Amino acid sequence: MKNNKILLTIGIALLIIACAKNPFTGKSTLAFVPNSQIFPMAFQQYNQFLTENKVISGTAEAKKIENVGTKIKVAAERWLAANGHSDYLAGYNWEYKLVDDKSVNAWCMPGGKIVFYTGILPICKDDAGIAAVMGHEVAHALANHGQQRMSAGMLQQVGQIGAAVAVGNQDPRTQETVMMAYGIGSQVGGMLPFSRSHESEADMIGLTLMAIAGYNPVNAVALWERMSAQSNGQAPPEILSTHPSNQTRIDNLNALIPQAKAEAAKFGVTFK
Repeated sequence: MKNNKILLTIGIALLIIACAKNPFTGKSTLAFVPNSQIFPMAFQQYNQFLTENKVISGTAEAKKIENVGTKIKVAAERWLAANGHSDYLAGYNWEYKLVDDKSVNAWCMPGGKIVFYTGILPICKDDAGIAAVMGHEVAHALANHGQQRMSAGMLQQVGQIGAAVAVGNQDPRTQETVMMAYGIGSQVGGMLPFSRSHESEADMIGLTLMAIAGYNPVNAVALWERMSAQSNGQAPPEILSTHPSNQTRIDNLNALIPQAKAEAAKFGVTFK
């Protein structure tokens, strides 16, 4: 019991100290590890990935990825400057690469390191589709989702230690049962919904960024309709997925389009 109280006290102290307010979401989020430590690790991993994969450069498609990415970056800079956060992107080192891979995927590491796989380009279809994906992936970095997931993982480890202490005097079979139950509960009840909330936040931020960059946000809905058609109903149940279902995402995006257009209008960007 004493050990549990100590762990609880430490946990509360960490939560109070290690929180940061994100300008894009307006939320206070976990930040146990500062970006000054995360960015160098991300950059190193990114460079290693590039050496181990076939990077495409100099082609029309590669230039599209860079051009659209630059527009999304400028949109983020404009939004941040207008909202009093001009220094928020300190330490970012933007880079946009196209990689020869059939996977339908794209991602952005903390600090602005972006990769698009060639396999997603047919679904993107055009610059607007690329902007929808780019805005979403960049939004993950801008919302510090990598930092939050690292922090949440640290809390999860602390929780597991607490569970082990709580059942320390029980027989091994009981201990194993409780720890297994904790693992399942923390994964389905904690980390997976946490990841889905990140996806929804990235959709919201990304929609705004693509609109400010001059791409009609309705194209994000069209992209996910194509993505849904491509999946042929093979996606896992939403409760066991780190992403919202395609239909959930489409419904959310449709609801967010007016807000994204209103934000873009503040920067002189309007759509018919």
